[in-house]
Amino acid sequence: MNIVVVNGSPRAIGRTGILTKQLVNVFNFSLVDLSLGELPLYNGEAEQKELDVVKSIRNTLIQADGIVLCTPEYNNAMSGTLKNLIELFGSEPFKKKPIALLAVAGGGKGGINALNNARIVVRGVYGNAIPKQLVLDPLDFIENDFSVKEDAFTKVTEVIDELKEYVQKEILYKEFLESKSF
Repeated sequence: MNIVVVNGSPRAIGRTGILTKQLVNVFNFSLVDLSLGELPLYNGEAEQKELDVVKSIRNTLIQADGIVLCTPEYNNAMSGTLKNLIELFGSEPFKKKPIALLAVAGGGKGGINALNNARIVVRGVYGNAIPKQLVLDPLDFIENDFSVKEDAFTKVTEVIDELKEYVQKEILYKEFLESKSF
């Protein structure tokens, strides 16, 4: 089962990055880290899709059986960095793929709007956002330890478990279709 975690934060050091690195370490998932600033700002020109970094990230997402999109909430929405990734690639890496949504709240405004926004955008690229989702608050992180508290990470694990269920069903469905000749 190939699951890719996307750190949708532009910040080099932040709670969204802490969450994504912990997911990668605990579950042995792959990471696409948008805080590295490698992707160009989408401008609609075909040349962008030929850049090596764009090809590499696109291939990583296409090969994934499932994706975990992690975003901070900026101005009642997902980060512009994450939206840029989706704009750059369109539906190709997301279509019919199970996708988990996790948001990291900052200044006490919640985070649910980022999840709602991400759900709408994922639906727009034909991805299958799973029902279970989660917002982590600043209190869910251990200060100066760069990790998510155990009780909060248990809730994250519940989202990941549901994602794995959807991924497994999708894999079995594809195998079934491949075994049949219609």
